[in-house]
Amino acid sequence: MISKLLQVNQYQRASYVTTRRSYVSTIGIRREDKSRWERRSALTPDTVKKLIQETGTQVYVQPSTKRIFSNTCYEKAGAVVTEDLSKADIILGIKEVPEKSLLNEKTYLFFSHTHKGNLKNMSMLQTILDKKIRLIDYELLKDETGKRLVAFGQFAGKAGMVDILHGMGHRFLGLGYSTPFMYTSMAHAYPTIADAKSSLRRVGELIKTTGTPKDFGPLVFAFTGGGNVFQGAMEMLKELPHEFVSAKDLADLARDKNSKLDRLYATQLDLTDYIEYKNDNRPLQSYEDYFNNPHAYQSNFHHKIAPYVNCVVTGAYWDKRYPRLMTNKQLLEFELLKKSGTIKEGKMMSLADVVCDVKGAFECLSHCTNIDDGFYYYDVINDIEHKNAEGSGIQVMGIDILPAEFPVESSSFFSEKLYPYLKKMVNTSPAATLQELPHIIQNSTITDRGKLTKPHQELKELLPSTLNGNGKKTVLLLGSGMVAGPLVEHLARRPDVNIVVASNTTEEARALTAHHTNAEATLLDISDHSELSRLVSLADVVVSLVPAFLHTQVANVCIEQRKDMVTASYVSKEMEELETRARKAGVLIMNEVGLDPGIDHMSAMKIIDQVKRKGSKIRSFISWCGGLPAPESSNVPLGYKFSWSPRGVLTASGNDAIYWTQGKQHTIAGDSLLKKHFPVVRTPFAGFVFEGLANRNSLGYADIYGLGNLTEMDTMFRGTLRYQGYSDLLHAFGKLGFLEQSKPIADQCQYWSDYFDLVLSNKNTPLTLEERHECVVNKLGLPKDHFMVQKAWSAIHYFLSSQNGINTRQGKTALDLFSALLSDRLKYEKGEKDMVAMHHEFGVEHRSGKMETLTSTLVKYGNEHHTAMADTVGLPTAMTVDLILDNKIPERGVQRPTQPHVYLPILEQLELKDIKFIESVRPFSPNQLNATGSNTW
Repeated sequence: MISKLLQVNQYQRASYVTTRRSYVSTIGIRREDKSRWERRSALTPDTVKKLIQETGTQVYVQPSTKRIFSNTCYEKAGAVVTEDLSKADIILGIKEVPEKSLLNEKTYLFFSHTHKGNLKNMSMLQTILDKKIRLIDYELLKDETGKRLVAFGQFAGKAGMVDILHGMGHRFLGLGYSTPFMYTSMAHAYPTIADAKSSLRRVGELIKTTGTPKDFGPLVFAFTGGGNVFQGAMEMLKELPHEFVSAKDLADLARDKNSKLDRLYATQLDLTDYIEYKNDNRPLQSYEDYFNNPHAYQSNFHHKIAPYVNCVVTGAYWDKRYPRLMTNKQLLEFELLKKSGTIKEGKMMSLADVVCDVKGAFECLSHCTNIDDGFYYYDVINDIEHKNAEGSGIQVMGIDILPAEFPVESSSFFSEKLYPYLKKMVNTSPAATLQELPHIIQNSTITDRGKLTKPHQELKELLPSTLNGNGKKTVLLLGSGMVAGPLVEHLARRPDVNIVVASNTTEEARALTAHHTNAEATLLDISDHSELSRLVSLADVVVSLVPAFLHTQVANVCIEQRKDMVTASYVSKEMEELETRARKAGVLIMNEVGLDPGIDHMSAMKIIDQVKRKGSKIRSFISWCGGLPAPESSNVPLGYKFSWSPRGVLTASGNDAIYWTQGKQHTIAGDSLLKKHFPVVRTPFAGFVFEGLANRNSLGYADIYGLGNLTEMDTMFRGTLRYQGYSDLLHAFGKLGFLEQSKPIADQCQYWSDYFDLVLSNKNTPLTLEERHECVVNKLGLPKDHFMVQKAWSAIHYFLSSQNGINTRQGKTALDLFSALLSDRLKYEKGEKDMVAMHHEFGVEHRSGKMETLTSTLVKYGNEHHTAMADTVGLPTAMTVDLILDNKIPERGVQRPTQPHVYLPILEQLELKDIKFIESVRPFSPNQLNATGSNTW
């Protein structure tokens, strides 16, 4: 009778499941395989039983002999224990899933560690996209206030606190001191949290009776954050005798010679305790301003907190937008003070980075550690990591699976919190769109049906290419100048790429590669053809950032070795002549992918192609671009500053210029270029007061941009932006003789005063101030009281304030030495920013005959990491390399970035880097390109 009832019940349950199968999703539970220590499960057997009873779903569980809950427990709960999870619609795990184990078109829930752009997981994310998996990340399950709903944080805090006490016991022993901490074990050695707490209470009794080592003073633990991690850590610390102190009282506690050693001291840190303004070192006043403008702040942790604490336990969120609590440079300063005796031994001796942000809030955490090898020591003075508890340095713990040390309680807690959201998903059809799921689930989804969700589009640039082979691809970078930094940083994020920086300046190359494990530096003399050929032969793509006249030499080697090449420079005549050879060799030589040329082409072609698709025509095109100091940094002669050699700028001021306007060709001779500048250039940003200079030859761009016959256009013009007053002053210096290139004079000048006197008077004799001024007046040919005379004289006075002597290696001619002087006197000082401004203006004729003016304008400022010029040249160059590595550019030969499959993805990525154009449309008005100058001359 009983057996018959069981059969009936089984039939009824099977019938129930069958009737609901059409819209109930099934569940799979993975066997964790990332670490042998990972014994947790996303769902406990009790939760599985409840889920089956309440929804009628089927649960498939992969067998595991190390999971904290046995296979039998899951079978008794009603689950099917099976290796095959293909019948499951929703698959649950804890840690990252090996790429080969990911099943196509499933929904996965696990901690993916991808949403912050963790590079080591980008390959997995690419596979998830390729397999059209819906990825839901537990870390992103949050309520409307941003509070995480499903997390192991408190268990990370509990295990982390136990582990660091164990680690400190060994560290103290290494320093020659026995402490009660020696009687704590790693958290995983305790069957339950209750057992761990019981052990800590026994240790606490020893602390009360024997105390902590007197030589170290009161032992202080500092905690960052206030969330789950902090609460978990504090729960364990409270099992020991303890006393709370505020951060402001730490210094007094450290100085107190009668402090009590029968307890531990704890302080919970607030941002205001160590974050301060960069400009004036005032303490943080506004949290809102800090979160909105983190670049304006810095951490003073190494002065305000570190000298008074023994251990730091991290529990606060951090990402790369914010200042580090303690950089390695600050740690070095701190350790040197400790070595000198200024700071007491034992301070900042241990770091428990519970949140495990590698190279994060504490830069000394260089890698995650394992449960069975949880600690290392970083000797910052000698810049070495080691495992010797008796050696020098800070003890660092960065275990990234701390909750796994308390698998029973952490799994039960997690399972209970996850259950209500999982139940809603189970009661939804597997075919449901993302929009049909609850908002909380939608907001925690990173990928869906082969695409990144909108909040995570920025991850696109970090995704690796799909390699044809098994190895990484090599990018050879020739040159290590100022624009190389953003390029290396961008490409180094790709886990499928190795970067070799070859330079004649080894120090620069090493600085570029120092912080990237997939980048290396090598010495190269570009004239060494054999070594250059060897390096090119080992590369997949070559980036040439050497001086422009050397690009053709590099291109010849690339053609010989059949390697693609990228450069940010203009296509020279010599480069054009390589077109046929490059095509025959199947080699792509992509040029002009920097700012100007580069971004100017891309942004212009975007609008030109849009206009063409509508059947409209471009009747006029004007493009301006300039790299300038930010307005607040322009208070120098010329209103201009240099972060590279000024020589190119000075020589360019003497180039002939050809352009088309009002239906005819115009030419400006090089010796009149500055005099015949465009006195007013207007952009949509009225606050900028620009003037302009015509670029060399604008006519060819009508063909490059596919605009048709010039005779059908009113205007074709490309020019350079400067602040007003630049052209006249530089022209004045030309009239005075400072741009002369034919005669060597350096040997006659020991000091800059000698140089100015020689150039102004053409005599190698010292001049009085009156004589100098008279020379300026005579050479300029202007009245003494003319404002241009005053301006030139004021500039000379400014330049003569340099006390440096002349180095004859800086050049021979007047222009060479003037370039060296400007490089010194018009350089960017610390904290000053540069700016890039670009403005396009299109005259558009629609099919209806209606005329409109379209504008596209970019203004980009530099930041504390890179200049605007470096970002706007280095990043598009790097993004072009990405396209080549990913086989997205089919063209061969000598090319420019004028094709949509090249410029569109680059412009999209640049927008994510805040390099974006503001576009507008207004009624048509004829352009006013009048190279009248200021009429000064």
